[in-house]
Amino acid sequence: MERLLAVRCPGLLEEDEAGDVLRVFAGVVAAVEASCPWVTVVRTGICTLPVRGPARYFGGEHAVVGVVTAAASAAAGGTVQVGVAEGTFAAVVAARTGTIVGPGGTPAFLAPLPLAVVGDRDLADVLARLGITTLGAFAALPERHVLGRFGAAGVARHAVATGRSGDLPGLADPGARRRLHALRHPAPPPDRQPGFWGGASEADARAALAIGRVQGLLGPDGVVTARLQGGRSPADRARDVPWGGRRSAGRPGGAGARPPWPGAIPPPAPLLVHRDRPAAELVDPGGAEVAVSGRGLLSGEPARLSVAGGPWDRIDAWAGPWPAEERWWTRGHRRAARLQVVTGGTARLLVVERGTWQVEATYG
Repeated sequence: MERLLAVRCPGLLEEDEAGDVLRVFAGVVAAVEASCPWVTVVRTGICTLPVRGPARYFGGEHAVVGVVTAAASAAAGGTVQVGVAEGTFAAVVAARTGTIVGPGGTPAFLAPLPLAVVGDRDLADVLARLGITTLGAFAALPERHVLGRFGAAGVARHAVATGRSGDLPGLADPGARRRLHALRHPAPPPDRQPGFWGGASEADARAALAIGRVQGLLGPDGVVTARLQGGRSPADRARDVPWGGRRSAGRPGGAGARPPWPGAIPPPAPLLVHRDRPAAELVDPGGAEVAVSGRGLLSGEPARLSVAGGPWDRIDAWAGPWPAEERWWTRGHRRAARLQVVTGGTARLLVVERGTWQVEATYG
């Protein structure tokens, strides 16, 4: 099995909706490639490269690890983990502890690890009831017994535990590879952009050529244009995308703009979306702060509003709330609720998160 060097970026393992994590990771891959080519993206935040060739060039595996660690850390803007072992799985595990596993030492390195690292909870639970809790104990089982009890999926993990295979099912994410490739190698801008009356003019063609040259100098993110996409808040509906890219699901009428978006704010769209949302205080007729319960209900009728510590204004009309829980399956999940209020002819969109009200947008 080929010896691989794995680079693991703990802060880049989970992509965000804006694509910032993927862009940073693209910079990490580019930085590693500058010193060592043939980099393979395993998933977002993790990549590998064969260490044999670079080790000959730099004077050993420890020297390669030093070069790659310095380059990747600078590009990631934070700590990265680097390890070496036979096979993708063992190399990624070694990276977590910064270990350089000696040639032929991968089975011994994996043996004391808990079964949970193979990513199959049911397999680990069944084996634990049988008193088998480590990869070494699992590897000692005859393969025919593993096949009869756990099928082909169990045999694949058994091969990883014994060190005969380095490809753990589910470890690689082909989708991340495609997204990263599309980000690093965007489609060339079209020769002609639609003109004002349909068609394309010579000026449109010259503009497209000029913008393409600017992108060539600044990179694909150097020139962006706005796209409408699906979302719950006004800020979520607009997204800056590289100019000339595919008009994806974010365009009006596309899949990204269609329902369902539970908790989305109904039209019309506000005139101004605040980048720095001013703090707000919202109280009921008795002066008690208005809150939103876990069931999306107001604690009282909104009566007065103060923005950024300013004077209190009487609320003439209000609508909502629209509760929303976003990305509940991740550590970065958010719970919020939005409320439309009108004070003295000015309509605002308020949002409450963690018990704090802010002005998210102004209608006019």
